[in-house]
Amino acid sequence: MARPGVDFPGLGCGLAVMRDGKLLLCRRLKAPEAGHWSIVGGKVDHMERSEDAARREAEEESGLAIHSARFLCLSEQMIEADRQHWISLIYVTEDFSGEPRLTEPDKLSDIGWFDLSALPQPLSRFAADAVRALG
Repeated sequence: MARPGVDFPGLGCGLAVMRDGKLLLCRRLKAPEAGHWSIVGGKVDHMERSEDAARREAEEESGLAIHSARFLCLSEQMIEADRQHWISLIYVTEDFSGEPRLTEPDKLSDIGWFDLSALPQPLSRFAADAVRALG
């Protein structure tokens, strides 16, 4: 079976979760971009709206309850090292409840809030695109 992002460009989504001028980032354990800091996000499922997918992925990865989000930017990631190609719709929110926690330790090694002027490195490509759009 063909795999999105590997055998053909995949459709992804992301959510830049903001609180008091800080961005929620998590550190990836798996490809693409293992070891990079990223916004929460993932793959858009068939017949799922990208905004709904971004909220679902954020809730799964952070344990937060996302109430609303708005479109922020489009990001295209061609990651040669992992031979992956993704096109991602990225959203932003400050409308959520709860405290973030590491809910998927098999996929993520750390999660936390970071000031936009002091972001950890390296950033994933779509996190970097989100930060530029937040500018």
